[in-house]
Amino acid sequence: MPDKLWGGRFEGKIDPGFADFNNSYRFDRRLFEADVTASIAYCQALENAQVITADEGTQIRNALDTIVKSGADEVHSAEDVHSFVEARLIEMIGDVGRKLHTGRSRNDQVATDFRLWLRGSLDELTNSIRDAQTALLDFAEANRDVVIPGYTHLQRAQPVLLAHWCLAYFEMLARDRERLSEVRRRVNIMPLGSAALAGTSFPIDREALATALGFESVSRNSLDAVSDRDFCVEFLSACSLIIAASSG
Repeated sequence: MPDKLWGGRFEGKIDPGFADFNNSYRFDRRLFEADVTASIAYCQALENAQVITADEGTQIRNALDTIVKSGADEVHSAEDVHSFVEARLIEMIGDVGRKLHTGRSRNDQVATDFRLWLRGSLDELTNSIRDAQTALLDFAEANRDVVIPGYTHLQRAQPVLLAHWCLAYFEMLARDRERLSEVRRRVNIMPLGSAALAGTSFPIDREALATALGFESVSRNSLDAVSDRDFCVEFLSACSLIIAASSG
């Protein structure tokens, strides 16, 4: 039980079924690169705050560089991606690797990783929508004189230009891009430094850390920072509207 992240207070053996249910590595390993990226930046923040020495910081960052290049295992016994990275780090450089978690909690670590990963996904989706809009413009230009029947209430109505029909989808996708941009703005807030729920007692420069990770701002309330998942629901809502437009 002591090797489990949350099992320090328990003495009995964990039920195998629950252990399998609780193991999230099989799906949260997609956060691997985000986890290492955030850890490299956090290592520098610890060094800048003189919590670790320059030599320790160099050891940790070099090891993390090696870890990210080697990638995440397809299947691993780690409880989650964070413990996977941490175990690899300690395996490579020993107890120095344990210092990376100083002043950081799984709570703000997970929240930061998730925001980094979702921000990247938003950018990829936005680019795909832009490509689709470009294709619609090209198709409309190539068929600007083609006339097709317009439909209303499942019956043929007024004739419309094929280009006009295409540009209706262009407008739908334009709204989708606007919504994704709004979601991204709320995603791009850094929770790191909130620790478990009440902030860290170490002098971490959160503004500098946010800049290093590409965040526009830092969270203002630590309790909200580690519990907020509104941005996930907003993202899913925006995606559902994209699906609706695509199937129209």
